[in-house]
Amino acid sequence: MLSEKREFENHIHQIKDCKICEKYLPLGANPVFSVHQKSKILIIGQAPGTRVHATGIPWNDPSGDNLRNWLGMEKEVFYDPEIVGIMPMGFCYPGRGKGGDLPPRIECAPQWHASLLDWMPNIQLTLLIGAYAQKYYLGASRKKTLTETVKSFEAYSPDFFPLVHPSPRNRLWMRNNPWFESEVVPQLRERVWRILG
Repeated sequence: MLSEKREFENHIHQIKDCKICEKYLPLGANPVFSVHQKSKILIIGQAPGTRVHATGIPWNDPSGDNLRNWLGMEKEVFYDPEIVGIMPMGFCYPGRGKGGDLPPRIECAPQWHASLLDWMPNIQLTLLIGAYAQKYYLGASRKKTLTETVKSFEAYSPDFFPLVHPSPRNRLWMRNNPWFESEVVPQLRERVWRILG
């Protein structure tokens, strides 16, 4: 009988070899995620961009720099899967649309999320970054707009913390919503620091 650790590793390899939607992916399948059975904080974002696809390192771009700044977290902590698990809505780069990257492929989350969550019993906080993650995990409890959902972050505590995407493309949103950096980011850092001890 396989050990629990070997079963987990086999499952990770199964996901890394996934080609369910490869025919729709302009750069081919390259699932990018990072999880561990001891992960304490889980980040669920959208899907990898081209830089992340090329390097295989999640959040390895300006969006990741902004996110780590919001969290008050150094790279060595952020990339320690025993602390931070990273599981996007779409595991592979979905391609480019008119206004930016296409939405995450719809196959990934139903196929893999539940099974990965079963392997991560120590998650104390899940960050839901962007509308796709919030729609999937908050369902009817999310507000009419992403802005309202993020502003109501306390309503989803202690399990979830909804966030706007940290992309530099959202500079205008940040300027129009100064409460995010003055109210939400400090609360986010406090939650993270509490978990990290």
